[in-house]
Amino acid sequence: MLDLCLYLPAVEKHMNVLVIGGGGREHALCWALSRSPRLGQLFCAPGNAGIAEIAQCVPLDWQDGGQPVADFCRHNKIGLIVIGPEAPLAAGLADTLRTAGLRVIGPSAQAAKLESSKQFMRQICTEQNIPAPRHACFADASAAKSHVEANYSPSEPVVIKADGLAAGKGVVMAANRQEALAAIDQMFDGRFGAASSKVLVEECLHGREASFFFLCDGAAALPLGEARDYKRAGDGDTGDNTGGMGAYSPLADLDAATRAAVAEDIVAPTLHAMARRGTPFTGFLYAGVMLTASGAKLLEFNVRLGDPEAQVVLPRLRSDVLDLFLAACSGAGALRQRQLQWDQRACLTVVMAAQGYPGDYAKGETIAGLEEAAAAPDAILFHAGTTRDSHNNLVSAGGRVLAVSALGENLAAARRSAYTAIVRIDWPGGVCRYDIGAQADGADM
Repeated sequence: MLDLCLYLPAVEKHMNVLVIGGGGREHALCWALSRSPRLGQLFCAPGNAGIAEIAQCVPLDWQDGGQPVADFCRHNKIGLIVIGPEAPLAAGLADTLRTAGLRVIGPSAQAAKLESSKQFMRQICTEQNIPAPRHACFADASAAKSHVEANYSPSEPVVIKADGLAAGKGVVMAANRQEALAAIDQMFDGRFGAASSKVLVEECLHGREASFFFLCDGAAALPLGEARDYKRAGDGDTGDNTGGMGAYSPLADLDAATRAAVAEDIVAPTLHAMARRGTPFTGFLYAGVMLTASGAKLLEFNVRLGDPEAQVVLPRLRSDVLDLFLAACSGAGALRQRQLQWDQRACLTVVMAAQGYPGDYAKGETIAGLEEAAAAPDAILFHAGTTRDSHNNLVSAGGRVLAVSALGENLAAARRSAYTAIVRIDWPGGVCRYDIGAQADGADM
């Protein structure tokens, strides 16, 4: 296929890029972009202490309406903006920047409703006959509880979801009817703020979860690999749901037929529906899928790369990501014939979090030993919630603080390297799960 980027103006052969966000996903994006021979200067807003080692961090606030971001891009000759988190996408930052004539990786606010409104996402599933769990949406607690009582037995598990954005924590896996009714009350009592002003009640599917990632150009979806993440805070999948405590890639329990089914039966009809609505989807599309005995079923869409899944998918991608992002911006269907190059090794990441996360936790704790940790075989340390104090010491500044990734000839080797690196990190207040990748099928190991 012709390289579309050859037709860009000569000044863009070394393109300045701005990444929006300051978490581990954005560090992984900056890391991948920094490896591109096409890259000029790399900026990140707001970034973090780790990102600052490879990019210039700038204090831009997209919540001011997007105009300051657009002005910064013009002043610094930014050729591409990559929006990492879901909140600015749902707020319409991509719309503002595109209106200003800038190239953006990230969907419009209307297209971002695939994540910002689970009710909207399920409407797409119904319209397009996308395989999904039984579901119903409610705007008041009494109707939701009546539905649960009428449709689920007392001992049957039920999934209760906040309709809106809840930082990856708006899902309650109720073990029985009583827990489901309590979760409904909690959500309508404001547990997740405006995000739970409506809730979805869904059947609990059984199988293994998998996350599939695609780069979309409005018409075509280029597979960016898959991962399996760990949502619960504690070993053995105990404790509260979090934004993710670890992940690994690739998945040995996936075959070509399953990958094709996700692309053809879930992602393709979704892109078709969004284009038909006049809101074509451009950017990252993340399909969270349950692999059931009757096939793959869609649990959720996210409109950005996952975190910490980006920290295992991007280290395996050998293709030039800046080249791919520019192709995605160049027109509908531009990605259709793209072929990716992959590192065939496995990658695993373990999240180090502040003790107490996802509840209350301390900030400002000193972290040391990262150079020693990075010396573990094929280890890559991605920062999430870090900053520098007045003495230039690295300190914690969030709930999820580090993602320690490692590549290996197989998953077991990657796992050994990641945990070897973690042991070398000096952070008494840091906690992690010690079973990331441990329960994978033997073929994964």
